[in-house]
Amino acid sequence: MTGTGRAPSHEFASSSQRPLSIARAEGAYLWDDSGRRYVDLGATHGVGNLGGSPPEIVRAIEAQARQILYLGSGYRNPVRDAFLEKLLGLLPPSFTRVFLSNSGTEAVEAAIKIARSATGRTEIVAAMRGFHGRTLGSLSATWRKELKEPFEPLVPGFRHVPFNDVAALEAAVTGSTAMILLEPVQGEGGVHVASEEFLRGARSVADRSGALLAFDEVQTGIGRTGRLFAFERWGVVPDLLLLAKSLAGGIPIGATITSDAVERRFRGSHHSTFGGNPLACAAGIAALDVTVQGRLPERAERLGLLAKERLAELSSARVREVRGLGLMIGIELKERVAPLLAELEERGFLAISAGATVIRLLPPLVIPEAEWDRSLNALLEVIGHG
Repeated sequence: MTGTGRAPSHEFASSSQRPLSIARAEGAYLWDDSGRRYVDLGATHGVGNLGGSPPEIVRAIEAQARQILYLGSGYRNPVRDAFLEKLLGLLPPSFTRVFLSNSGTEAVEAAIKIARSATGRTEIVAAMRGFHGRTLGSLSATWRKELKEPFEPLVPGFRHVPFNDVAALEAAVTGSTAMILLEPVQGEGGVHVASEEFLRGARSVADRSGALLAFDEVQTGIGRTGRLFAFERWGVVPDLLLLAKSLAGGIPIGATITSDAVERRFRGSHHSTFGGNPLACAAGIAALDVTVQGRLPERAERLGLLAKERLAELSSARVREVRGLGLMIGIELKERVAPLLAELEERGFLAISAGATVIRLLPPLVIPEAEWDRSLNALLEVIGHG
């Protein structure tokens, strides 16, 4: 097999890793260290919305690196200010304050602290099948038992309700609830899309109870689902919005976005050493410009609808359901998908799973339409073999 035969890796084996070694990326393509090209259908786990090494991001990084690489948040920086202005300018006017960090799990951790401090309450209500990260607080909000058990006891005060069950959510939220934490589309949990009724119900429950509503858009944000932010599809605006992954075009970043009203109630402190560093902010400005000016959310919507039409050709004898929004698609089978992912890899396509029985597609939003069509043909052939 390509990409094997090297010396063993010295990485700490904290998660599974394919033997393939990727050495280069450009647009929708990845090359292994023997020079074979693959189509990225999810290998970047939603970070690569703009594809591999987008030239606009590279130019922004090069220019910023000549000015200043790092500055602590104790000082203002014009690049950080410009990034925050651009980001907030794309959001509803209720969003006025941003805490910058380096990843999705850090964005969630900040939201937990902000919600508990601002409300004076301790409980967090999240959803079954939800995934919010792997640090202790975000892992406590995550549902999957096998991810949590080796690290227990985790942070207390977390409750989980069935996704899309308004009655269960209403019953779970009490006067002790600080925050309701939901993904508009559950990515790691199998690409399950929230219903409008559920999100509107969550907004109503939060308003009545005094809890804060947070949407984890780490994977769904920045055009992935056919809208710049997934919540725009339903018009349900949260109190906290959590972003990361593709926000800076491949450079590590996380953002916890909220309002003046929430900030005024916050007590205590929170800090991220590298959060809001000028390099990430310069990349973030470029990434937002490329996404908006290139109308990539609209492109994701169009290509996603095309995929659903094509994937409807699959035999129901093997496929349980195809679901998703935009270019965030899950194909749930009645069997384990690992052998099919391996076959796709042999054909030159790198897709990922979302649980044992779901193939997850997260291609770059810039994937050429002909390449997307070729990818769908490969999927139809591989799945249709059964």
